Amino acid sequence: MANSAQPIALPNPFAAGCAWIDGKYVPIGEASVPILDTGFVRSDLTYDVASVWEGRFFRLDDHLERFFTGCERLRLIPPLTKAEIRSIMVETVSRSGLREAYVEVIVTRGVPGPGQRDPRLYQPRLYVYAIPYVWIVKPELQARGTDVFVTQNTHRIPSSSVDPTVKNFHWGDFIRGMFEAYDRDAWVPILPDQNGMVTEGPGFNVFAMVDDVLYTPVRGVLEGITRRTAIEIAKDLGIKVAVGEVPVEDLYRSTEIFLTSTAGGVMPVATLDGKPVGNGNPGPVTTKIRDRYWELHSDPNYSHEVDYT
Repeated sequence: MANSAQPIALPNPFAAGCAWIDGKYVPIGEASVPILDTGFVRSDLTYDVASVWEGRFFRLDDHLERFFTGCERLRLIPPLTKAEIRSIMVETVSRSGLREAYVEVIVTRGVPGPGQRDPRLYQPRLYVYAIPYVWIVKPELQARGTDVFVTQNTHRIPSSSVDPTVKNFHWGDFIRGMFEAYDRDAWVPILPDQNGMVTEGPGFNVFAMVDDVLYTPVRGVLEGITRRTAIEIAKDLGIKVAVGEVPVEDLYRSTEIFLTSTAGGVMPVATLDGKPVGNGNPGPVTTKIRDRYWELHSDPNYSHEVDYT
């Protein structure tokens, strides 16, 4: 009699996330970093984060282009080519089976030899991982808009000290700002610079509608891929966009505010320092840009389908 037993499907060891370290793919829970890696002990690194939505990478090549530009500005030489890193990023998602994923690539200066302090002698190290998609502002909060606080005691690290256009882990000012926001029952902080100009918040850019113009800061910020997408969408919709200096005072007379990030997309703001922005609900400009942003994730001109087979 023939054996009709069906093969047993084993659980995917990468289901919670997949990492690539030292040439190997490992479950995210087994991924580790050498304790002497200068990325860990000195924050001497750069990174980038791409997203996967409904099984498609969004603007992956744009993220990689920015990543390699950041490496060049820090005089870091990635140990693999752009095409090789791209392939690894896609493979981490494919192995995980995640249809919505947060995919990070990191290059550190490396691990120094005994007593070595000359960073020119280090060998850069590459880390890649994919985990379930991360939301800065949870979807249920986005439906009504999030609560934002402009920090009063914390200013953004000056651009002359840390280049904000290169993604980094220098989050001391952001973490301090987050506690300021939490102490005032807000969800996220916006940090001004020393001159009272709006910069950004922990992992996101800021947009504000003021006098029928959509403003976003030009200095002291990461040039986010989601920020770029929002600007492009706004212009396509015929909305006037100004990339320039944004005084904090302008936030308080804005009719709409939204935040942009790979981790959350276009995120409406309901209150600023406890007071409603506009009527306290996501505004028409924010809603149009947000809807179009998510529509683009299925557009083959902007996205790349992952092969999960």
